[in-house]
Amino acid sequence: MKKFSALRILNFLGIAAVIFVNGLANSLPLNNLTTGEISDRFEVYFVPAGYVFSIWGLIYVALIAFGIYQVAPSQRQNQRLERIGLWFLISCLANIAWLFCWHYEQFPLSLVMMLVLLVSLLVIYLRLDIRRARVSTAETWFVNHPFSLYLGWITVATIANVTSLLYYYGWDGWGISPQVWAVIMLAAAGIISALMSITRSDVVFSLVIIWAVIGIAVKHSAVPLVANAAWITAAFVLILMLIGILLSNRRTEQEVADNRQV
Repeated sequence: MKKFSALRILNFLGIAAVIFVNGLANSLPLNNLTTGEISDRFEVYFVPAGYVFSIWGLIYVALIAFGIYQVAPSQRQNQRLERIGLWFLISCLANIAWLFCWHYEQFPLSLVMMLVLLVSLLVIYLRLDIRRARVSTAETWFVNHPFSLYLGWITVATIANVTSLLYYYGWDGWGISPQVWAVIMLAAAGIISALMSITRSDVVFSLVIIWAVIGIAVKHSAVPLVANAAWITAAFVLILMLIGILLSNRRTEQEVADNRQV
C-alpha cells in the first residue's frame, strides 16, 4: 500500500505540473509563441472558435478534484483507483511533452505525444470501467466525470492535431477539398461519440463533442458546408446521447426488477 500511496502522490504532483507548464506555455510564452498563435498558422476547418478552449479550465478543475479525491485517506483502500496505475502519470508527462513539441514546432512529435495522451486516458477509462462499474455518487463526480471530460476533449484534440500535421506536410487530400475532409472528420467525431453513447451512455463525453463541434460551426459560419455539417453532427450526437440515457435507465430499471424477484 505504501508503494501505491507514493504513486497517488506522484499523480497529484503530475496534475500540478500539467497546470503549471500549461500556464507558462502562454504566459512566458514558450519559444515566444502562444499555443493559439501556432494553431492559427494551420488553415484547417476542424478547429473550433477560441472560446471553446475555455474547457481547459473545467478540465483542470476536474483533475484537481480527482487528484484530491484519490489521495484522501478515505480512499486508501479503494481498489478501483489502483487500476489506474502509472497510466495517469504517463498522461501528465505526455501532456507536458506535447506542449514543448508544439511550441518548439516539432509537429510530428507533437502528434506522437497526443496519441500517447489519448491512449493513456483510454486505458484508464477502460480499466475503471466507467459508466459500467457501480460506484458511489462521489466517485462518479470525482473520478468518472473528470476522465470522461478529459478523454472527450483529447479525442477532439487528436483529430485536430492530425489535420494540422497533414496541412503542415502540404497533403493535397487526394484531390478532395479541405471542406469535405472537415465533414469527414466531423463524421468521425460523431461516430466515436455514437459508440460511447450506445455502449457506455456517457453523457459527459457526448457533451464535450457537442461543445467542440458547435464551436467549429461558429468559427466557420462563413463556410456553409462545414458549418452545416457541424450543426448536424451536434444534433446527431445529442439525439444519440438522449437515446443512450433512455437505454441506461431501462437497464437500471430491469436490474432493480430482477433483484426484487431474487
